[in-house]
Amino acid sequence: MAGKEVLATIREDLESRVGQKVRLRANRGRKKILERTGILEKTYPNIFVIRLEEQKSPERRISFSYTDVLTNTVELMVEGESGIKKLGAKH
Repeated sequence: MAGKEVLATIREDLESRVGQKVRLRANRGRKKILERTGILEKTYPNIFVIRLEEQKSPERRISFSYTDVLTNTVELMVEGESGIKKLGAKH
C-alpha cells in the first residue's frame, strides 16, 4: 500500500531528527492553533513525542501520530544549514 510507505518515509525522516529543536504548529480544532518550540524526543512505531520548551517547572511532553503530519494537522519545522525545512513534506 502506498499509504503505509508514505507513513514509513515520514517516520524515517523524524527518526533522523531525534534530539533536534523543532517548531511545532498543530491544529487542535475549532480555530485553536498550538504553536510551540521543543525537542523531538523519541519516535515510536505509531507516534512521536516532543518535549516542549516552556518556562513552567514541570516538563511538558506532547505526542502526535505520523498520520497527523501526513494530513497537515501538525506541521514541524527544523532550522538547519539550508534554512528552515518543513518535516514530512515532499520536495
